Amino acid sequence: MFVFPEGLPLELTPFAFLVGKWEGTGIISYKLPGSDDAPVDREFKQRIEFAHDGANVLTYVSSAELIDEVGTILPSEIGYWKLAREHEAADHGPGLLIGSGEKSIQTHEDLEKLRNKEGGFDIQVSVLHPAGMAELYNGKIKGARVDLASAYGTAFETAKTYRHSTRLFGLVENALLWVWEIALPGEDIKPHASARLERVE
Repeated sequence: MFVFPEGLPLELTPFAFLVGKWEGTGIISYKLPGSDDAPVDREFKQRIEFAHDGANVLTYVSSAELIDEVGTILPSEIGYWKLAREHEAADHGPGLLIGSGEKSIQTHEDLEKLRNKEGGFDIQVSVLHPAGMAELYNGKIKGARVDLASAYGTAFETAKTYRHSTRLFGLVENALLWVWEIALPGEDIKPHASARLERVE
């Protein structure tokens, strides 16, 4: 049974269903570049945690490993999820500079003013990959569904990259389901991975 996260900042209310630790399994599906062979499917297990520290952003940490004889470790991810709104004097930053003044979102009525024309909220997500790539996503959250599309990415010259990515997260029968699609250089966007996770904490 879902319990509203204790101490969750008002601004993060739309993300409430995500907060917690999730574990489960999924499938990676990919076709080797230049190959006419059928796509390769590999099963993996994953752990995701969405958390907050009282600030107006949700932290995201993902770890995964193949379900094979040795438990091959897969690339992890860390990131930040937030509502898309103009920055204000009360926001901290840049760096460690401390914000000043009152926050613009003080009541549920203030939060409601940020709803988009579809009845949800526009959001921004940043994700960092260990190989030296960072992604910025624009997206929308409505009810218990999140749709993301990459808006910008940057990477070291040594990193493996893709040119576009979309992600979908949704709560279905108390399980967190997600689908990730990517477009490799010179290719159209295709399914890459998906998983079903159960809340463990």
